[in-house]
Amino acid sequence: MRIVPILTAVAVTASLYMVVIERDDLMAFARGEDAPEAEQATPATANGPQLADAAESRVGVVAVHSKARSIGNAVILRGQTQAIRQVEVRAETTSTVISDPLRKGSHVQKGDLLCELDPGTRPSMLLQAQAQLKEAKINLTAASKLSKGGYASETRLASAEAAERSAQAAVATAEREISHLTITAPFDGLLESDTAELGSLLQPGSLCSTVIQLDTIKLVGYVPEAEVNKVTLGASAGAQLSNGQEVQGKVTFLSRSADPATRTFEVEITVPNPDLSIRDGQTADIAISSAGSLAHKLPQSALTLNNQGQLGVRVVGSDSTVVFYPVKLLRDEADGVWLDGLPETADVIVVGQDFVTEGVAVAATYRETEQ
Repeated sequence: MRIVPILTAVAVTASLYMVVIERDDLMAFARGEDAPEAEQATPATANGPQLADAAESRVGVVAVHSKARSIGNAVILRGQTQAIRQVEVRAETTSTVISDPLRKGSHVQKGDLLCELDPGTRPSMLLQAQAQLKEAKINLTAASKLSKGGYASETRLASAEAAERSAQAAVATAEREISHLTITAPFDGLLESDTAELGSLLQPGSLCSTVIQLDTIKLVGYVPEAEVNKVTLGASAGAQLSNGQEVQGKVTFLSRSADPATRTFEVEITVPNPDLSIRDGQTADIAISSAGSLAHKLPQSALTLNNQGQLGVRVVGSDSTVVFYPVKLLRDEADGVWLDGLPETADVIVVGQDFVTEGVAVAATYRETEQ
């Protein structure tokens, strides 16, 4: 075996090593310089790259400086309007109607005649009862005088007294029957139905008419048990009706007992209605004012979820790392949401919050909040 090809291969390998691996040393030798020593990082030069690496590893986000502000809380309900009073006026005796009917929608005053019934033989029955009462009184007077003189027994006197009381009851019954012949309006209001037609037979419990009072009206809603403590008697309340009309009133009733099916509490708001523009049975979106509290107003887009599915926001902490705060939504408005659960001041991440998690280092750019 020849040795020349082997030596040639070794020489070529050494040349390639010097050109590729030891290029810097080779160039320094060619220029007549000393070969550069191995770089030994001093503490100062070592920290520079580490800080640079740390800065490069932070995630860029956009945040806002948010400060809590006072907000008037409100309990939001859905309910409906109700007449302050509504009564079905019914007959209490049997007879036929002899008065012309009043049409629904008519205004009536307290005491106005709604239905008049045929008296029949009731006046004569009253006269008979009154005559019997006079006779009973005469008999009682005579028995009393004879008893005092010793000419009548105590039994006769007691019988005369019983007859007089019976005659008085008969007169009262006849008078009451006659009073039931005129059915009148119990209060000022409107007829919600026609009065009974002329000639129709009414019996005890038969409907003469329905009267409603609308110059004051109620808004009736139901408060969830989680918010019932926020509602107080006398609290201001407002509502928007289904036709867009807005009304104001006061809370005048709050149930002390929950509905067993829905676990809600009935609340009533009394609203003036002098022009009768509010009708009975209209749908209403009700807002009842309650004590105010501090809250942050933020863009709705700032809201996010953590790994446990909690609704909240991510905040830049004091060490420039992400902190997650669960929040409670107090109010939703067109230009943002009011949130509870944050510190009084917080740097809330509004862009990039979905790409970081708690504890991640961030480089925040701040923008002005929209007041």
